[in-house]
Amino acid sequence: MKPKFSNLLFAVILIPGFIYSNVSLPAIFGDNMVLQRNAEVKIWGWAKPGEEIQISVSWSQENFKVKPDSNGNWQALIPTNKERGSQTISIKGYTEVILKNVLLGEVWLISGQSNMEWTAGAGIEGGEEAIKNSENSNIRFFTVNHRTAQYPQNDLRGEWSESSPETMKNFSAVAYFFAQKLSKELDVPVGLVNATWGGTPAEPWMPISTIKNDSTLNKAADLLPETEWGPSKPGLIYNAMVNPFKQFKFSGILWYQGESNTANADYYEEVFSALIKSWRAQFQDELPFYFAQIAPFNYETEFSGVKIRDAQRKALKLPHTGMVMTGDIGNIDDIHPKNKKEVGIRFANLVLADKFKKEVKAYAPIIKKAVIQKNNIILSFNHSEGLQVNTHNKASQFEIAGEDKEFHPVDFRIKDEQIVLKKGKLKDPVFVRYSWTNTGIPNISNDAGLPSSSFTIEIE
Repeated sequence: MKPKFSNLLFAVILIPGFIYSNVSLPAIFGDNMVLQRNAEVKIWGWAKPGEEIQISVSWSQENFKVKPDSNGNWQALIPTNKERGSQTISIKGYTEVILKNVLLGEVWLISGQSNMEWTAGAGIEGGEEAIKNSENSNIRFFTVNHRTAQYPQNDLRGEWSESSPETMKNFSAVAYFFAQKLSKELDVPVGLVNATWGGTPAEPWMPISTIKNDSTLNKAADLLPETEWGPSKPGLIYNAMVNPFKQFKFSGILWYQGESNTANADYYEEVFSALIKSWRAQFQDELPFYFAQIAPFNYETEFSGVKIRDAQRKALKLPHTGMVMTGDIGNIDDIHPKNKKEVGIRFANLVLADKFKKEVKAYAPIIKKAVIQKNNIILSFNHSEGLQVNTHNKASQFEIAGEDKEFHPVDFRIKDEQIVLKKGKLKDPVFVRYSWTNTGIPNISNDAGLPSSSFTIEIE
């Protein structure tokens, strides 16, 4: 895909250098912003080379001084605390920039494709009521405009705003409900940086070097079709919509994507893991990375959707990750399920439990191992407390296979928070799989009311 003239112009505009004489800041720093609390945050910008920059903040008596380098770039590390209320930041050189109505709280990067981008204004369950009641000065939004670039950019366009009916209705609904719950439970402001683009696979969200240097990822990228609704080439979105704030301090990342990778589903395990690792490398921070599993949907290609779900499950082996289940709240006839509030709440519960160690039931039962005991196959799960079957959907979704991978359905029962499968007539079972269809709605859940993920696993 050849870059459009507008993108080339944008790239030129956003490359700072010695031309700056006035103090200037990237767009991510502005009035109404949220800075990560109780952290050492980096503030950076541009000014005349050699000019002394003085930074003062209302939550501290300490003053900070830096000098731009020969290209006019400067940066400063500023400690934050848990000071409440509206704050100000003064950045003064030959000119002065004052940031007003700044809050110290939890700042999250929100990313992915359409299900994360989807707004209350586009239509969700309970959307009108949510919009009407969305006035909340403790929730702040920053929306990144859709852009692509051939090379990494240093800035982007956007501005911070407080949550209100006018701003919330066009912001990510999942992210809003997440922030609403998190802010209430922690009693802190929440800032959301929304970098999303519907219909996009994972590859354009990754640094191009990550894919270029890996033969498997190259093969995966080559399988992606060109589309009219968004880019598919590696690096194009990352360069323009993520790289500009890779120095910005976030509490963590929320990700909801995968539907557009059904064309190369067999590679998604490698692709998704590479994306998480590459972002952490670029941010130079092993940020908590929480993601939503895509919901069951009637995809045209057999097993493409369930393969994505299984790949997402496998990403949990990476440290500081967590997965939000959507298998029970999707719509097999609508790739954009409208129950966005529950997804946002599940994200918040997961963050509260995992990052903030709150006593919240937030984890779904995830397959751990399968072993043979006499004529049975015993399945053990993490977070299996109160393991149960849906009384309205009792039919077994378990299948077993030998080395030939010819799967056969088997009966099951629950005993001591484990699943017991009958070997049946299969003499030497090797594999077990569960809910292995694109449209499979899982029927096994735990006492948190969360369903188990689809899976395929080799018997030990």
